[in-house]
Amino acid sequence: MYAGQYVFTQVMDHLPWHVFRRCVARYGGDHKIKHFSCLDQFRCFAFAQLTWRESLRDIEACLKAQSSKLYHLGFRSQRIARNTMANANAVRDWRIYADFAQHLIGIARELYINEALPGLDGLDTVYALDSSTIDLCLSVFPWAPFRSTKAAIKLHTLLDLRGNIPSFIFISDGKMHDVRILDHLVPEPGAFYVMDRGYVDFERLGRLDDAGSFFVTRAKSNMKARRRYSRPVDRSTGLICDQTIVLTGFYTRQGFDRPLRRIKFNDPETGKSLVFLTNNFVLPALTIAKLYKFRWQVELFFKWIKQHLRIKAFFGTSENAVKAQIWSAVCVYVLVAIVKNRLGVKASLYEMLQILSLTLFEKTHILQLFSDIPAQTSLSDTDNQLNLFN
Repeated sequence: MYAGQYVFTQVMDHLPWHVFRRCVARYGGDHKIKHFSCLDQFRCFAFAQLTWRESLRDIEACLKAQSSKLYHLGFRSQRIARNTMANANAVRDWRIYADFAQHLIGIARELYINEALPGLDGLDTVYALDSSTIDLCLSVFPWAPFRSTKAAIKLHTLLDLRGNIPSFIFISDGKMHDVRILDHLVPEPGAFYVMDRGYVDFERLGRLDDAGSFFVTRAKSNMKARRRYSRPVDRSTGLICDQTIVLTGFYTRQGFDRPLRRIKFNDPETGKSLVFLTNNFVLPALTIAKLYKFRWQVELFFKWIKQHLRIKAFFGTSENAVKAQIWSAVCVYVLVAIVKNRLGVKASLYEMLQILSLTLFEKTHILQLFSDIPAQTSLSDTDNQLNLFN
């Protein structure tokens, strides 16, 4: 019989706590704090995410029922009160958890760096860029304006398709246009950035091209361009044309005054004709079409974290509390991905979360929990796959 650590402790042991303490010290998180440190707060966040707790009162009741185990779970405060958690969420700087999440992302990306992209051999770094809106109540969250009667925040995410690890996350109010996030990105030379039509701004795309990065996006219907050269294509694959074009619009030409590649593809599943734009003239046209298809992974990422982590209902109403909870959810997602890779677990992230939610207070070796789970390859836990080109 296993008589070692609790499952919750085994999972938390994969975190670099020395880095967390540095993040706390950087923002003075534990200044004049005698009880309920930032470490205890993060463990409460992690517990709430892993077990899908509904509220602070819910967290308090569950941890109170396991009060004899709290010390062995890593908590140094032996009584976790709702008011204490509420005050901590309101005043502890959310950047503590944001910086810690960025460090965990760095660890996870190193672990998944050799993971191959199916059907895209030879491509090392491919990112999918998109945003997701989280609706809020305007009277409760007045700091996040969106519509005249509704509040919202946007989660802008750059997803590394190797391991589906978010490499960049930015939280804004609902009014921020998607294309403005390109101003916050630091382009990586040689990397591919796959995004939808909402990010078509030729001046900003020109900056990506200047940095030696490649982009793949869809053309807007009102784009003005002139064909300069056409390449032969195999129409049996769904390709219609592969052209070199130059922009002819007055403002678009000022933003991007160099040739572009336009690829027209007929989706055999829907019968729709899709027009892709890219600044890469080397890859085969069909590979460019496949690249855009992988953009759906970031949609699945948003769907996954909204379904299986706590980021749609919040434990506090202040901007600090909301951002701290979202970044803690990112930490938990990346932590589960790290545990999955380090232990060689074949179960999907969804199955791991479901099993962990029921076994956190058991003294079972973590590998035994997943020993009989078959391998899964999809980020999503549903077989109802949507159309990837919508």
